[in-house]
Amino acid sequence: MATYCKMMLIILLIFQEHLIASAYNEEEDIPSEWLLLHVVQGQIGAGNYSYLRLNHEGKIVLQMQSLKGDADLYVSDVTLHPSFDDYELQSVTCGQDVVHVPAHFRRPVGIGIYGHPSHLESDFEMKVYYDRTVVESPFGGGTYNPEDREVTQKQFHTTEDESQDEESVFWTILIGILKLILEILF
Repeated sequence: MATYCKMMLIILLIFQEHLIASAYNEEEDIPSEWLLLHVVQGQIGAGNYSYLRLNHEGKIVLQMQSLKGDADLYVSDVTLHPSFDDYELQSVTCGQDVVHVPAHFRRPVGIGIYGHPSHLESDFEMKVYYDRTVVESPFGGGTYNPEDREVTQKQFHTTEDESQDEESVFWTILIGILKLILEILF
């Protein structure tokens, strides 16, 4: 009976390792048009920022995975020190954060990585991709660039974006408080 339990435990552990390995195999999900430029690994303390500069031209995709804790991503072409109060693009999930930096952003682009206060330290890995995708125009000839449309629409959505920013900060704070309460209770 003990041998049977040991065997089942070993099979269960092997199966669990296989599931974990396949969950972290992100290479299959990357489009062939994306070219890997850099891989940045780091650690950030709770409530602190780490800043990077992006000098590459063109459409860039920032894909950051929180390996431990919860690191959030803020991007700006206006300031080199973006934060949760001052940014143009953001991704603030508890797992993988992805930001598509448009080609029209002025270089250098500021990248802020924020260590969420719900964890004392956060480890992250960020992959920087160059997106070589060209979108064909549905009207024939030439190409259609969706980023050009974003530039003209940006001025019409500033008040809507500001209210979403405030909502995002509110939810980030609320989720952090709830996490702390759950950690205290359990």
